[in-house]
Amino acid sequence: MASLKVAIITGASSGIGRHTAIALSAAGWSLALTARRLTELEETKAACANPEACLVVAGDIVDEGFVKSLFEQTIAKYGRLDLLFNNAGRSDKATPIENMPLEMFKSVVEVNLIASFLCTREAFRIFKSQTPTGGRIINNGSLAAHVPRPNSSAYACSKHAVQGLTKSSAIEGRHFDISVTQIDIGNAHTSMASGHTLGALQPDGRRVVEPTFDPVHVANTVVHLASLPNNVTVLSMDIMATGVPYAGRG
Repeated sequence: MASLKVAIITGASSGIGRHTAIALSAAGWSLALTARRLTELEETKAACANPEACLVVAGDIVDEGFVKSLFEQTIAKYGRLDLLFNNAGRSDKATPIENMPLEMFKSVVEVNLIASFLCTREAFRIFKSQTPTGGRIINNGSLAAHVPRPNSSAYACSKHAVQGLTKSSAIEGRHFDISVTQIDIGNAHTSMASGHTLGALQPDGRRVVEPTFDPVHVANTVVHLASLPNNVTVLSMDIMATGVPYAGRG
């Protein structure tokens, strides 16, 4: 009988989170799925290969009490944790910095960074205490962690900070077989990136139609990373549509 493998996926109600839940379930993983929208979470669960091995926990991932409860419920159901996919994210709607409301900036940082920190903290507590120790964290970064888009100060700052969280937690986890990865995604065709097919603003002021790619490939990549032993780390990787203007000068 195969050993139990357990993953928590944030932002599992749609997009990359949903695709990853479906792919991990097909690979035999048991899941805890979280997002704010209960109806959409239930749809993700129903689409999984083994819905009975999917725990749905709806709530606000930036709320510390909710995050603690999410991890407690996961352990109560499955008894262990092997993977955390910090996937939940929010963009800042292409706003020039002089027009950026403080509340928008804060809300983007809270979802993209603070929620990832809270979940990472709770995962570390479990990974260090379970037998054998260890586990894996995958952070959903962005190409914006390296090359920001125009008018995206909140999003770019938050994703640069996620890179700091990835590296610092990788250092803290290395002696406990805790592997940490940041996967930087460029134009997976989700609701967040779909506008690029209509013309994305470039630094020189042009609007250029950019290619996108099926997010199932991100999900399959997460499954591969999750299949590696915990003493093997892929610290960072980029996955993008081939024609994305990222490397070089456009």
